Amino acid sequence: MAKLLIIYSTTDGHTREICERLLQIATGHGHQVTLSTIDDARGIALEPFDKIILGASIRYGRHNRKVYEFIADNVQLLARKPNAFFSVNLVARKVEKRQPDTNPYLRKFLREIAWQPRQLAVFAGKLDYPRYRFWDRQIIRLIMWMTKGPTDPKAVIDFTDWSQVEKFAEDLIDVEND
Repeated sequence: MAKLLIIYSTTDGHTREICERLLQIATGHGHQVTLSTIDDARGIALEPFDKIILGASIRYGRHNRKVYEFIADNVQLLARKPNAFFSVNLVARKVEKRQPDTNPYLRKFLREIAWQPRQLAVFAGKLDYPRYRFWDRQIIRLIMWMTKGPTDPKAVIDFTDWSQVEKFAEDLIDVEND
């Protein structure tokens, strides 16, 4: 049994849903999992964990600055331990943008940080226009219009390929058992 720490940064809650699915799969295999927001992660001693997984959503082309700060503060420890990173973004709704080497946001992110995660994934996010504040809804609709995505202000669409999330979880567990 391994001790896993899953830290996430979410804008609208969907990254947490993905993390909860990872947690469910890992605990189903007998692993002990701690789930934490990026805000609460500063208070957690990272050393006792066997593997650290960090997940973060994109809003307006960037991950939350606290993700960058967490990595900068813990880069040496992250490099020593088995680890993984995944990004959640709506660009990944397009199958050809759903791989770490084809997703522009993840590629840019990796160039901006000193840490090189051992395992990477990109998951398509959830579009939830009714949940967004007025200006966010308008800007996201404009971005969607420009990228030929859905623009109906009442649309709620989960683009996440949940089988991809489950495979990532299984890969995390397999690596842990090696």
